[in-house]
Amino acid sequence: MTFVHSGQVQWHDGETSMQKLLRVPYQDNPTSPFLTPYAARLLPQVPMLALGTLDDVGRPWTTLLGGEAGFVRSLGQSVVAIKTPVDPLHDPVIDILLRDKHEGQTQGRENDHPIVSALGIDLATRSRVKLAGNLVAGLLRPTSTQLGGTSTEAQIVIKVVQSLGNCPKYLNKKEIVPTVPEPALVSSEVPLPVEAINLLARADVLFISSSHGDLTMGTNNRGGSAGFCRVIKNDHTGTILVYPEYSGNRLYQTLGNLQTTPKAGIVVPDFDSGDMLHMTGTTEVLMGKAAADLLPRSNLVVKIQIEAARFIHNGLAFRGTSGEPSPYNPPVRFLAHEGSSGVDVQKVSDCTVYAKLIKKELLTPTIGRFRFSVSDLEAAGRWKPGQYVALSFEDELGAGYSHMRDDDPASLNDDLVRSFTVSSPRRGGTPEDEMEITIRNVGKVTAFLFRQNVRAGLEVPLKGFSGTFTIHQDKDDVVPFVAGGIGITPLLAQLPDLDLGRVRLIWTLNLTDVGLAIDTFERYPQLASSTTLYLSGAADGGQELQPALRLQQDGAQVCKRRLAISDLLSIQGQAALPSTTWYICAGAELRQTLLSWLSDRKVVYESFYY
Repeated sequence: MTFVHSGQVQWHDGETSMQKLLRVPYQDNPTSPFLTPYAARLLPQVPMLALGTLDDVGRPWTTLLGGEAGFVRSLGQSVVAIKTPVDPLHDPVIDILLRDKHEGQTQGRENDHPIVSALGIDLATRSRVKLAGNLVAGLLRPTSTQLGGTSTEAQIVIKVVQSLGNCPKYLNKKEIVPTVPEPALVSSEVPLPVEAINLLARADVLFISSSHGDLTMGTNNRGGSAGFCRVIKNDHTGTILVYPEYSGNRLYQTLGNLQTTPKAGIVVPDFDSGDMLHMTGTTEVLMGKAAADLLPRSNLVVKIQIEAARFIHNGLAFRGTSGEPSPYNPPVRFLAHEGSSGVDVQKVSDCTVYAKLIKKELLTPTIGRFRFSVSDLEAAGRWKPGQYVALSFEDELGAGYSHMRDDDPASLNDDLVRSFTVSSPRRGGTPEDEMEITIRNVGKVTAFLFRQNVRAGLEVPLKGFSGTFTIHQDKDDVVPFVAGGIGITPLLAQLPDLDLGRVRLIWTLNLTDVGLAIDTFERYPQLASSTTLYLSGAADGGQELQPALRLQQDGAQVCKRRLAISDLLSIQGQAALPSTTWYICAGAELRQTLLSWLSDRKVVYESFYY
């Protein structure tokens, strides 16, 4: 079979339809038509992989594989190999793909290269990558367990034709540890058994596969607070589930598939017992009033009529220990009839932590620094340099349900939770219970902050701190850091912990944002001599060039042009050995360019897709 991919993945009709319905401005599809270097590096590190495919009648199914890092690896040329214990008797995906592929058998399937999709995920770090492609080869073979028993191992080879890194939003951390499964089929019927309903009430994540006809597939996760997926009914007339679609990267790839092919396959894991609930069914995407009528405070939901299901006891080859919940998780949104039965859908936790705005400084026409005090430092948790804070502006900006908002169409699927990198260091500069964020005025929430009068005493719920963008500088290490505009913020929080003489800051700025650099060097004078600034944009009659001269006087090197690959090569000559780690915090376009320039180097970068 010949696998063909084009230079760029185009949106399909369902995706563009969904984006138009939700008034999303056009953007190029960020999906790559091959296995990206990032995906190839991440896959050997993930302990878990959700795998999806279609059955003989075109219904999607999803399963979970893995147990420990190393079971997935790249073979090169966009080919991925999987080697993992499986349940050949009850697992629907393994049955579909490898039913006649036992070791020693040569009998093939009618379709030897079915479409598949996968999500490699590490819940401990909230890292994940989506894959889509075709099964190239696979077989089942018996293997011995550590306890002297036998189990079945699957060896699966996939040709990847699409890959995309995903954001960590709504992922609750879990440490995954391998175990030996002993799968037993509890039920293969609808309605679901009581144990399955109880699992849904506890679940804080599910994995969903969908397809665009029989052309391509996608597998992704949905997460939130425990019980975010609600059961509308489960009786002799059928089983119907619903879950809310929270705001995300606004690509709407899963929902786009459901527009053209309204079918989904879901697996819900129990990380404590190892139980697995596989379901497939017909979907309906509800928006606006229809969504709010069913699930109050929602603007977008997915309803699923379950057609077939399998509930398997102890089918997982791993267990998961719960860690930090996602700071983005909104409270569970209950069904309308649940609320009317006494469930308070507006209830807020008694230990809600608030951030109070106490100082505002405008550094440029569009960039400002905002200082907040934290109402309960112990309950909020102490943040680490390089982390972000998640703040909720629902109480201030939430307008309830609106069928149409021509003035602000994006708000129809906006939970109004925003993350901002904490730009103040932990030691020096600010009291322990205060923090600063340095942000650009780019949207609804930031515009609201820029309008605030500090004397008004704005307080907003603080959802938590998270992120792992930590700069490591060992003895004699030179640290190259590339910042695009406001991307300087994670470095600012970590400056007191670094030897600035061994930092090489490459900073691209628009001339209108020079005030940010001036303020930074006033606060951290030693940083200037380690900085090369690349200034672009039109100057107004030469007036904006005067601050540039000020930066040179501070000790920075200033180049009035865009950054080029040769600039990084000159830094590499000073910095380093091939083992040197580069750090990047920039917008998507600049980041992609930098990653291509540094393809042979280890790169750690901060993503803005929250």
